[in-house]
Amino acid sequence: MRLDGQEAVAMQHQQGAGEAPLSQPQSPEELATLPPPTTPTSSAGAHDDERMSSSVASAASDEMLAADGASLRARVADLERRALAQGDEILCLRATLADVLRRLALCEQAHAGPAHSPSHHQGRPSPQHYAGGIPVRNGAGAAGSPSHAAHAAALTASPSRQGMSNHITSPQKESPSLRLRQPAYSGSPEAKDPLRRASSYAPSSLSQRRVVHYQSTGSLHSDSQSSNSVSPVPTSPSPTHTPPARASPAPRSTSQGHMTVRQQQLQQYQMQQQQQLLLQQHQQQQQQQQQQKAASTTNLHTAKRWSSTGDFNNVGIISSPTGSSTSLAARTRDATYNEEEGSVRIFLRGRPVVLYAPSAAADAYDLTKVATAPHTKLKLEWVYGYRGRDCRANLQLLPTGELVYFVAAAVVLYNVEEQAQRHYLGHTDDVKCLAIHPNKLLVATGQTAGHDRREGRPHIRIWNSVSLNTVSVIGIGEFERTICCLTFSKADGGVLLCAVDEAPDHNISVWDWQKGDRGLKITETKCSADTVVAAEFHPMDRQSIITCGKSHINFWTLDAGGTLYKRMGIFENRDKPKYVTCLAFTQTGDVISGDSNGNVIIWGRGTNTISRFIRNVHEGSVFSICALKEGSIVTGGGKDGRLVQFDSQFNATGLETQLVEHVGAVRVVAEGRGSQLLVGTTRNCILLGTLELGFSPAVLGHTDELWAAAAHPSLPQFLSGGHDRLLQLWDAQSCSTVWSKDLGEPLQSAAFSLDGSIIVVGCTSGRWMVVDAETREVYSVHTDGNEPIQVVKFSPDGNFLALGSRDNNIYIYQVTDDARKFNRVGRCMGHSSFITHLDWSTDSQYIQSNSGDYELLYWNAGLCRQIPQSSTLRDVEWASNTCTLTFNTVGIWPEGADGTDVNYCDRSHDQKLMATADDFGKVKLYSYPVTQPKSLCHAYGGHSSHVTSVIFLHDDSRLISSGGRDTSIMQWMLV
Repeated sequence: MRLDGQEAVAMQHQQGAGEAPLSQPQSPEELATLPPPTTPTSSAGAHDDERMSSSVASAASDEMLAADGASLRARVADLERRALAQGDEILCLRATLADVLRRLALCEQAHAGPAHSPSHHQGRPSPQHYAGGIPVRNGAGAAGSPSHAAHAAALTASPSRQGMSNHITSPQKESPSLRLRQPAYSGSPEAKDPLRRASSYAPSSLSQRRVVHYQSTGSLHSDSQSSNSVSPVPTSPSPTHTPPARASPAPRSTSQGHMTVRQQQLQQYQMQQQQQLLLQQHQQQQQQQQQQKAASTTNLHTAKRWSSTGDFNNVGIISSPTGSSTSLAARTRDATYNEEEGSVRIFLRGRPVVLYAPSAAADAYDLTKVATAPHTKLKLEWVYGYRGRDCRANLQLLPTGELVYFVAAAVVLYNVEEQAQRHYLGHTDDVKCLAIHPNKLLVATGQTAGHDRREGRPHIRIWNSVSLNTVSVIGIGEFERTICCLTFSKADGGVLLCAVDEAPDHNISVWDWQKGDRGLKITETKCSADTVVAAEFHPMDRQSIITCGKSHINFWTLDAGGTLYKRMGIFENRDKPKYVTCLAFTQTGDVISGDSNGNVIIWGRGTNTISRFIRNVHEGSVFSICALKEGSIVTGGGKDGRLVQFDSQFNATGLETQLVEHVGAVRVVAEGRGSQLLVGTTRNCILLGTLELGFSPAVLGHTDELWAAAAHPSLPQFLSGGHDRLLQLWDAQSCSTVWSKDLGEPLQSAAFSLDGSIIVVGCTSGRWMVVDAETREVYSVHTDGNEPIQVVKFSPDGNFLALGSRDNNIYIYQVTDDARKFNRVGRCMGHSSFITHLDWSTDSQYIQSNSGDYELLYWNAGLCRQIPQSSTLRDVEWASNTCTLTFNTVGIWPEGADGTDVNYCDRSHDQKLMATADDFGKVKLYSYPVTQPKSLCHAYGGHSSHVTSVIFLHDDSRLISSGGRDTSIMQWMLV
């Protein structure tokens, strides 16, 4: 029996469905053998049930998979959060471990100090000893941050510090008598031993402060050791190579035998180092002589030369700031000695100046003799001030608990709780920007172009915040002016670094900073013709960079080929601000910007359009926005001085605070420890606190050029005054402000009376004021001319006051009634230019003075008459030596000096040292007297502009230097 095709297909379909096949009628026998027929209705229902149950099972399976997927995603997200949290914990543990190692090294040195040095360093009283904290402007006191009580108690109980405190009374009426420790400073083997320095981050043994700084790279291309480092390692490491970290020494055993072996090893190492240094000096001197014979000029990169400033490359002294390559013989001919008269003739700007030698030195004087540098050196102990007036985003908290910020050419790491500072001194001029690597250990800082065309070129330095070693130096010769913005990439762990140059086109460049000797520049392009104030990598999108500034906010994308594409922010019909002033990011990746109209704008992630606009958050510009870890936002006003908090949805929480006027408006807001906030202000102050409890100052500073400086005659205190009208009294042991007062006009000079109870302050208007050092009361105001009072100085017997004016005259006053009454005696007329410096003789009868026309004149103070026969006063003893142009200061003038290169000098009270301040940001230390034109010195950087003054404290334990436009004050220990 055959079936056609359609019937066969139908039969197969029916059989597949469970139905009986269609066929021809069968015989009764066949029918009997067939099973009973199944009804079609019951078969179709069973099939539907199976299909339904299958679909239900499939849906249940899908739901289970979806639930499992959601659970898996939640678990993955939770694991990612835990991994990030653990990463933060590991980072904090690493930082804590590094801090512990530093502390162990500090304790080791503190215990080793008495064994190596007859004099012990004393601990410095905490700021709480002074009027209950750190006073602020005009005496408005605020409590300072306390130190760890246990740490202070342990240090106080140290047997090496007992029984060595002197009792000193504070000049403040409102505070009780103060117990200040008077340290006796001397050099210790730890400070000289490179091995000990390399194994310790804290060479100072002061009980309440760690002070360390390493200049790891020295000058950018110098073949000599850098003199910018006051505690240098033996040789500066390569800018692109970080030396392996030395294991921190374990706590020292109390066994005397172990300490003796250690000392012997250190002494042997020192002897070997000294022998090697002497051998190197001898070889380099021979090489120098050969080079001078071979050529009349030497290459700046390889020269080993002598100069009048004592800049000897072969002993680690810096190159001459003038960049001169004049040979020793040529410099010698600049000065001539007349044996008959016993006088030296030098030339300043082509003008001859005759200086008479004392009778005791005239016969044996040799013009060609080389004066050696002093054995005493300087170590930077403290930096006062902060640069907030014109820089942004320059205050951060490190995992070690230190604030990192900059002022002048120094980057400061300040632990407020322990009142401790460390300093990175790798830069040669003003530091203008700062960025923290995502690992929170590396720091990038950028500088402006400096005085020296070679070493002062703008560049970026990346350095380790624990060891202070330079990791990389980037962009030498690549930038035109100042690096104004820096940011590390965050989404890829900090592989890239973005920088903005303040060139006319404000070029933006992206660097793979770890490649090559000096980093690999991936791309560079024009950012904006207008000012750029901020640049940030997006925290979640590796290729995204946001910049903002005058009339713009730009969204950049870095493609795989290394090209930057720009999209400008669209303000639509809203008022376009004159400046977009700051940037931040939400936890979801949205961009937050503040502008000069006081508005806060939210830009959607990945877009260049506005998603939310919050008007009039501040009166005036929004200078800073800080996104806190818990999700809230804090904004700071640059005009109204307010701090305002928003929640994560940008709803105002109602929590805000107003800064007091004398500290300035908000410049930068950063997150501190716990709920604490860090606030940098436009008046160069740093505040710590919370929105609920308010803020107190941790750092105070000046805001304009500093010129006035004076040391207290009997206390470890000093004055500073500047064109910002502020007169501030500082304590050098607690490194804090005793008081601050606004005198209402720019200040130019200052001096203490003999007992320190009265301060005389000279102003730029020709007025001078008499101020009580204890109450800050202004007793009287006097006027002499209408030009600045350049210098004020009491006579050694306290009976006279001399004021040198810019009107070319010196005014003499008789002092009575405990320096509260002044009667004018007369004025000394005869200088052809303005008075720059003056000194009294020890018997208070004579005055020597310098002028802007390179004159050295002598005066009878009682008669106010000039003494024309200078040679008759050659043997007079002078109570001080601040005149830069005398026989005893011949060697402080550099080659080709124009007479204005050296701004100030000061002689130590023991008459063994001379410190100078120059126009190139250098502080130099000479052996006194500096009578040889060829005099060696130690030179130190840190200041960025001209250094206006240097003063020794009353006990010669410290030297204070003040910057001009950099507004910084630096405190140096003599070691």
